[in-house]
Amino acid sequence: MIQRFFDISFSAFAIFLLSPILLISSIILKLTGNDVLYRQKRIGLGGNYFDIYKFTTMVKNSENMGAGTITLKNDERVLPIGRFLRKSKLNELPQLFNILKGDMSVIGPRPQDTKGFNAFHKKEQESIIKVRPGLSGIGSIFFRDEEEIMDRAEVEDKNKFYIDSISPYKGEIEAWYINHQSIYLYFLLIFLTLYVVISSNSKVDFQKNFKNFPKLPSELKNIYQTVA
Repeated sequence: MIQRFFDISFSAFAIFLLSPILLISSIILKLTGNDVLYRQKRIGLGGNYFDIYKFTTMVKNSENMGAGTITLKNDERVLPIGRFLRKSKLNELPQLFNILKGDMSVIGPRPQDTKGFNAFHKKEQESIIKVRPGLSGIGSIFFRDEEEIMDRAEVEDKNKFYIDSISPYKGEIEAWYINHQSIYLYFLLIFLTLYVVISSNSKVDFQKNFKNFPKLPSELKNIYQTVA
């Protein structure tokens, strides 16, 4: 209940404060002939589906092109304005309304589509649906350079690498958050989110600073260390 109070307070204040950015982004997308909002079914609290809101950053029907629901570095499906929105994370701002509605929290495991959710181990799936998914969280911060990680992975099948290597580890660290969640961690992750968004060269040593944090699998370790 305390976290929900802060969720409502922070999201309402953020919508008020960022309303000029929300309005300008909407106008630019509309004037360039694109849909303003992108909606996609994601799995939330209790395993129930909800529509997540984002500013449109890719061409229509992008899920049926290229890498599908996975976005790669320099992905040709990304719109010119979409690159800026994704880099700055402004494309995620419409999720403030998801938070007000009660679909999401400010901090929590990132909401997954069915394919991404099914890539988690059963134990992590059961843990993750116990809480509201988040606008940001451990997974968002840790994998803030996910497109770069995917690009540097020397594998032929990027989709398989994502499902077999990245998704399972995401599930582990999201479950770690749920097992350790507290108001202190909630505010700490809000601070770290702002820190990594504002400072592009920032680095958070989760292994060192968070007790019992899941160890990186070998196939991710070298890639992550060169990117982070």
